[in-house]
Amino acid sequence: MKKVLTIAGSDCSGGAGIQADLKTFSAHGVYGMSVITAVTAQNTQGVLAVEDISRDIIAKQIEAIFEDIEVDGVKIGMVSQVQTIEVIVEQLRHYSPQTIVLDPVMVSKSGYHLLNPVAEATLIKDLLPMAMIVTPNIPEAEVITNMSIHTLKQMEESAKAIYHMGAKNVLLKGGHLENESTDIFYDGQEFSYFPSPRIATKNTHGTGCTLSSAITANLALGHTLNQAILQAKEYITIAIQNSLSIGKGVGPTHHFYTLYKKAGLSE
Repeated sequence: MKKVLTIAGSDCSGGAGIQADLKTFSAHGVYGMSVITAVTAQNTQGVLAVEDISRDIIAKQIEAIFEDIEVDGVKIGMVSQVQTIEVIVEQLRHYSPQTIVLDPVMVSKSGYHLLNPVAEATLIKDLLPMAMIVTPNIPEAEVITNMSIHTLKQMEESAKAIYHMGAKNVLLKGGHLENESTDIFYDGQEFSYFPSPRIATKNTHGTGCTLSSAITANLALGHTLNQAILQAKEYITIAIQNSLSIGKGVGPTHHFYTLYKKAGLSE
């Protein structure tokens, strides 16, 4: 069985972060492991509080995994502090995993910047070049490139800019476009386009975490980048189509819908 590690924050409500990542790994038949960078008190209505994990404990978590277990893929999510980013970079440089997927969690759904300017700069300078693929949404790409993005053409220009910052491959997610939802993949030579239908639901909590984790799992399973993205897109589309109306706000996607259906289980 392939073994995949997520380095991210914890979501106590189970819809995003570490919890969404581990559910996604399980749904793809890979063994999930985690390094927790922060504990969040959040639910479907928002984030109440965040407590960052110390640099030393983050380092020890990474060491504990890599010194004992072979890691076939690493997904990186919420890393909000400079010292958190620095220790992850140090440890991953030491252990040199071949597959790193970076989901740059920089802007909340409400538009709140989750990283201060110094942390943003550190992520862009040191962590982004280590990733096999980086998966920003449009608000995050705007932060990374300092560009305004409203069209597919502007998405292409932004993806190129991120590539030239050191990213080996870029998947720029287009869910924030007004009239269409097309993700753009750029490998430094050509673009690939992944259109998605608009789904009439408010329940999209954790979609970015889930997509990047699905890509990581598919890469660990031996798929090419294009195949991994395509299969991850199919997975997240089904998860959103069958999302769960849990809580009073933005509910989570259904990570196990296909498995539940095959097993004859209800939601």
